[in-house]
Amino acid sequence: MSTKSQRVAYGETLVELGKENNNIVVLEADLGKSTMSCLFQNEFPERYFEMGIAEQNMTSTAAGLALAGKVPFINSFAVFTSGRAYDQIRQTISIAKLNVKICGSSSGLSDFGDGSTHQAVEDAAIMRAIPNMTVLVPVDAVETRKMVRAAAQYDGPVYLRINRNDLPIITDEDSLFEIGSIYTKREGKDVVIFANGVMVSKALEAAQELEKKGISAKVINVSTLKPLNESIIKEAVKGYKAVVTAEEHSVIGGLGSAIAEALRGETNFPIEFVGIKDVFGTSAHNYDELLEYYGLTAKAIEEAALKLVGNQGGNKL
Repeated sequence: MSTKSQRVAYGETLVELGKENNNIVVLEADLGKSTMSCLFQNEFPERYFEMGIAEQNMTSTAAGLALAGKVPFINSFAVFTSGRAYDQIRQTISIAKLNVKICGSSSGLSDFGDGSTHQAVEDAAIMRAIPNMTVLVPVDAVETRKMVRAAAQYDGPVYLRINRNDLPIITDEDSLFEIGSIYTKREGKDVVIFANGVMVSKALEAAQELEKKGISAKVINVSTLKPLNESIIKEAVKGYKAVVTAEEHSVIGGLGSAIAEALRGETNFPIEFVGIKDVFGTSAHNYDELLEYYGLTAKAIEEAALKLVGNQGGNKL
């Protein structure tokens, strides 16, 4: 599979939107060359606001711009947009349902060199818990483009969880993206693997290995973490033996929790979470080294499915 950067796709799409809509404005917290909001700055300097290392002020300013009829996109690393500016997001943007788009860049472990202080392993849980907030996790650069456009058209607060690294392209250029939908990437009949972000490609690899062992795995990309349509999730697992969730995020409060909540009325349904086990990140030589260290691999997904489908235990709803 070919690869491309989500953050470059994000920046390029901001420029496209800026050409189409004069109300699009972009605010940055001194990280424009990392978030790639600098591409918008180059095209529209009069609509680009460099706020410095001050995410709280940036977020409050964006709220004011939204009240004035603008469509602000605010940008920083995910750990800072979700954590440092939490109070302003909750009190000012979300309570009032303001039309602000929040880009959490370098999410998860993708900023592999800077360690735990710069790696957001809990941001999706934080943002998912805020009422009125929509949470989107693109699988690749193609879906990122579609997602940014959908966010710009959506009336209300949106959080975009953007990866720092080049990821495999698995989304069809001609496919549609709709907030709230889920997307089946591979059909199967034994186990359903719900994944998002980089873990979708890992799930597809795991499904190939499981097939060699006689287990058929259905892989679903849950790129809208919130709102999550419970009826669609329940329909997706009908007739299956088990569920595995896979995410580059803490196993607490993210995709695994969301799927378990959606299936809470289903009895004797085995489920396993593949994710970060309630620990902070750390620095490494490269991104793949961290994914391996934290068990965010195709092998881990495969083993979780084998454990469930092989009747070796697992958590049951």
